[in-house]
Amino acid sequence: MIKINVIVKNKSWLQYIKNPDSYLKTKLKKIQNHKLFIKKNFTLSIKLSDEKEIKFLNNKFRKKNRSTDVLSFPNQTERKLKKISTLKSEIYLGDIIINYKKINSASKILFKNHFNILWIHGLLHLFGYDHQKDHSYKKMNNIEKKLLKIIN
Repeated sequence: MIKINVIVKNKSWLQYIKNPDSYLKTKLKKIQNHKLFIKKNFTLSIKLSDEKEIKFLNNKFRKKNRSTDVLSFPNQTERKLKKISTLKSEIYLGDIIINYKKINSASKILFKNHFNILWIHGLLHLFGYDHQKDHSYKKMNNIEKKLLKIIN
């Protein structure tokens, strides 16, 4: 099971996704049977933010003084997550922050598609996946495609 806390920092999000909390919970229900989530209880937060805040966070935590589309702040190490087989209690995965200004907003459909790509990407970072090397990029990209296919 996956629980989510959605924080809307920038109200501009609401013109494309009227109820982000409900929207994301519906999408998460569709992927909760994926092997990443089976027999485990996870909680995470997604903050729907803006250019200014994400630039500040990117600079503070990654020493990159520029805006980006998505940031993930894992609360667990990949090693620790792999050791957990079944859980009766919840595991807090971490936080995802998404920048409204970096999403293609030509239409509501394109906006939601791009948004889905970003939060799935951020979610996989919370599980310890990265794209620093070719083999890890391919692995992460394959899982992203599978999850996106399930939710769309």
